[in-house]
Formats: sequence, structure tokens, C-alpha cells
Amino acid sequence: MTHKIESSIDVNVPVSTSYNQWTQFEDFPRFMKHVESVRQLDDKRLHWKVNLGGKPREFDAEIVEQVPDKRIAWRATSGARHAGVVTFHRLNDTKSRVMLQIEYDPAGFVEKLGSAVGVPEIDAEKDMKRFAEFIEQRGVATGAWRGAIPNRDERRSDLEREGS
Repeated sequence: MTHKIESSIDVNVPVSTSYNQWTQFEDFPRFMKHVESVRQLDDKRLHWKVNLGGKPREFDAEIVEQVPDKRIAWRATSGARHAGVVTFHRLNDTKSRVMLQIEYDPAGFVEKLGSAVGVPEIDAEKDMKRFAEFIEQRGVATGAWRGAIPNRDERRSDLEREGS
């Protein structure tokens, strides 16, 4: 059974700062409780090590769409089935909203029980609060990747136009 998580937070930094920090995947362990490490393999591929309920897991993910200052969408390519998107919204020159949506299939008894009682939602909210505290204290991102990765429909449209 697919489980959905949604969480958002207003952050006291410009939208470009929120976005830039989120592109620094290898920094995720600094504010995400269950993430032990993220290794960026290339512009689109990531290798994750997480610990959920005392169970270490590893998986690979692919960024399927990335639009600077707007959104980053991904899907797992190995391990537990999941996908998600994080969007960035300008509230004013110095404030932004970060919205996270994840869909996943809980694996095993502990994950299914945790999902049933709302543990992933609570963890996501805490991770988002830690993200806000992290970037607000710094005031600047630890780095940035401003490249774009078009979604499949955009790539298909581009190919069709090139073929005309």
C-alpha cells in the first residue's frame, strides 16, 4: 500500500538560497534524521544510505526533473519503491516556502506500523524544521547546482521539435 507524506515550512531566506541548499544532497545528513549519507554520482544520480527503525538500507535515486528555484523531483531506481518532489515558493525577497511530497511503499512490519501511526509525517516535519534552522543560521547555502533537468514530457517535446 502506497503511503504519502506532505510537509512544508516557511524559511527566512530567499527562494534561491533555499533551493541552492537543497541541491547540496551530500549535506542532507546534517538535517535529516534517518539519512546517514548521500553520494552524488552525477548530475542525475544519487546513492543513499539511511537507517529506518534500526535497519540500515541503501538505494539509488534518479532526479527526473529539476527547475532552478522551482522544483526537484526524483524516483528510486533500486531498493524500496518511492518517489517525491520538493517545490520552492517565493513569499517575498527574504522568505520562501519549501514543500515536500513523498510517496513510498513501506517495507516490513516496522515501516508499515510506523506509517500507520504517522511516524514518517512527524519525522518529515522535524527534518523540514532542521533544514530551516540550518539554512537560516548560515544565511547562505553551502553550495549550489543551477542546472536544469527537463521532465520526460519536455524532453519528448524537444525531440519532436528537433525532428520536424
